[in-house]
Amino acid sequence: FSGADLADGSCAHPTIPGRVSPLLPANHVTMTKGTGLVHTAPAHGMEDYSVASHHQLPTECLVDESGYFTEAAGPELKNKNVLEEGNEAVIKMLQAAGSLLKEEKYVHSYPYDWRTKKPMIIRASKQWFVNTADVKAAAQDALKKVKVIPTSAVNRMLEMLDRRTFWCISRQRCWGVP
Repeated sequence: FSGADLADGSCAHPTIPGRVSPLLPANHVTMTKGTGLVHTAPAHGMEDYSVASHHQLPTECLVDESGYFTEAAGPELKNKNVLEEGNEAVIKMLQAAGSLLKEEKYVHSYPYDWRTKKPMIIRASKQWFVNTADVKAAAQDALKKVKVIPTSAVNRMLEMLDRRTFWCISRQRCWGVP
């Protein structure tokens, strides 16, 4: 059968009893990338977040800022590290439910922290947003006071600021980017 046959379908969540997950089409799932149905975690990746936003799904994050499952993940996973004992706990839960079709070792393409060389978990976090017009005007005024070399770059940066639609003030990282 084709993926279209599954449109508007749903499936039971494999580890949270009573939770139903809708089957949704996504542009990032193609014949060359994926199988047609993929695990979607709206709080853990841009493509998944876009699909969830399009379908007005909640963006619940089951992982805290330290990489541990939260209470919302259920009592069997709560306080387990996602990349360590949490992974093994999920496998055992799937086996116990008769939902594990196959298990094999796979080297996942996690993003890595450039400093520690450890895998990073992409996760949604609460943000606070400010009045776009106020931030835009303040940023443009501040930029006009900065000595920019070459000077021709100022207009390009002012235009970029003018086109910016969303502004989020974030201090989630204690270090900068390379």
